[in-house]
Amino acid sequence: MVAAHPATAATGQVVSVTARHTYPTRGDVDAALSADKFDPGTDRYGVRTYRLVYRTTDATGKPTTASGLVALPINDQRKLRTVSFGHGTSIYRGDAPSTSDDVFLTGPALTFASAGFAAVAPDYLGLGAGPGPHPWMDVPSETTASLDLLRAARVFARTEGRVLTRDVYASGFSQGASAALGLARALQAGADPWFRAAAVAPISGAYDFRRAEIPALFTPAVHPVLASAYTTYLLAAFDRLHDIYPTPGYVFRKPYVGLPELFDGTHTGQEVIEALPATIDDLLTPAGKAMLLHPAGRFAAALAEADSVCTNWAPRMPVRLYYSPGDEEAVNANTDSCHRALGAPKVDLGVNTSYNGFVHEGSEVLGVPAATRWFIELGN
Repeated sequence: MVAAHPATAATGQVVSVTARHTYPTRGDVDAALSADKFDPGTDRYGVRTYRLVYRTTDATGKPTTASGLVALPINDQRKLRTVSFGHGTSIYRGDAPSTSDDVFLTGPALTFASAGFAAVAPDYLGLGAGPGPHPWMDVPSETTASLDLLRAARVFARTEGRVLTRDVYASGFSQGASAALGLARALQAGADPWFRAAAVAPISGAYDFRRAEIPALFTPAVHPVLASAYTTYLLAAFDRLHDIYPTPGYVFRKPYVGLPELFDGTHTGQEVIEALPATIDDLLTPAGKAMLLHPAGRFAAALAEADSVCTNWAPRMPVRLYYSPGDEEAVNANTDSCHRALGAPKVDLGVNTSYNGFVHEGSEVLGVPAATRWFIELGN
């Protein structure tokens, strides 16, 4: 089993708390969610949100800090069950739950908190207020960042007169779907003496990079510009952490050799999109394409680690794999693969393209309310 770095006395320690937004009533939450296409049907309470900066470990196990959003319902319940939600892929460090006002990023936490849960949404390493570049799709550090935010949130909740119970419901979208499974796996393995995984509801994840997602990048199944974006992010992030190619010129064609430099957290997604080629074939050298389609060595090992969220454990908590048919980013073959490996049921969310015209983004808008209703049902 792939484990997160072990906790120390400092991990989960709160460094700072910043009040973000107050939605005094259920109606205020309804308005915020409805404006960004989320279904407010599970809303019951107003919500207060906070940014927590906390101590954790980086992808190599060294001490660092990370940030995340904590959302608490405005009600008289002292004891709260917790939902941890992992966000989807972000390129720019400001596009994170604790630093952005984009409801696509904050809406899941608002939804869960307004339903009566404490909600935590890690920014992951290198995003939000955390230092350094983001180690994209690195499950061990996603797990550590998620665990340590739970620990920090438990300490913070006490200062607000609240107690987080042992039960943690894990969910997440896209990249965050893998993060949710990684967190649930770690909690099941006893990674924290207090928290335990009550259920996990990942949404539209890329759970099988090697056999499902990477091959699809070279087909019309994935939007061509986004195929270039995800490929560059994958290669840049994995090389930074695992040293998988000798030079950028080995995998990237001219004039795209400098593209990995844009994935340092300081450039916006729009800047990156404008710099990308129209197709993945324009992006990669023959060696780069061969490396992706036939991974070996350190690259193959890193992909196996990312894909391990569905392959090397047997969940003892309820699991539902939410997806939307025709996903043009995290292709449905990923969910099919995870379904076969874990034996967990798939839940068809239907299709909603009202969010930027993409099925993938629409699946978060559909999946978060569905997961909320399921978590409420399980807790009753």
